Amino acid sequence: MRGFPLRLSPCNSLTRNPTTTQRLANRTNPRFSTISPLKMRLPYAPSEPPASDPDAADIYARIAARRNPRPLIPLDLSLLHSPPVADGWNSFLGAIRTRTIIDQGLLELAVSRVAVLTGAVYEWNAHAPLALKGGIQAQELQAVRTLPSTAVGEAAELSKAKEALAQSALTSRQKAIVQYADEMTQTVKVQDSTFAQLQTEGFSDREIVELTTGIAGYNCVSRVLVALDVGENNAREMKSVDDVLDVCTGSSYS
Repeated sequence: MRGFPLRLSPCNSLTRNPTTTQRLANRTNPRFSTISPLKMRLPYAPSEPPASDPDAADIYARIAARRNPRPLIPLDLSLLHSPPVADGWNSFLGAIRTRTIIDQGLLELAVSRVAVLTGAVYEWNAHAPLALKGGIQAQELQAVRTLPSTAVGEAAELSKAKEALAQSALTSRQKAIVQYADEMTQTVKVQDSTFAQLQTEGFSDREIVELTTGIAGYNCVSRVLVALDVGENNAREMKSVDDVLDVCTGSSYS
């Protein structure tokens, strides 16, 4: 990893024991089995493609292949109202998740920060465990969850927020990512000094592009999740870091 020290993950593996809802998922076609859908603002799309639409069948199959061995998730069944949109989404997010070279812990840290800033409970609950699995430490994840925004507020508030970031448990690379994610998510325009700090921290051009598209992509994800209330998470609290650690040490993941 470009000469940086190895960091041991507090979450070496996620135990994917089936939950009750998973066991009760549709079994008529194992390729397209799903977590039992919850109620959201729209009904979920059918868990299997219409027999009369071979193009949709191919799209369902591609999404199922990326999710394997997990079933289709509520987000998939929200997007599959428009199979072409779901297909493009699957390709774009799949590339970010599986074909990038940026450190996966740092990418998931950025995604988790986006979830906090946008109030996307579903996104935090899904990606905070992946941050731990990628090597982010519990105290670092806690900082991501609790630090105030460094991008919006009065001058005095921003000064305090940036001081809190500077004194946090985060590494210098993680601090640079949090600042970048805050600005991309909340003000869109990124300060020159914020961007330059990524380069100072040794991120390559490719890594910066992957980080940028990851933050942008998961801003898109969070807005879909919250607008449609996918999984009925809007009224729920985000899991605490202790709860996330419990996920890592034996409970189910979805």
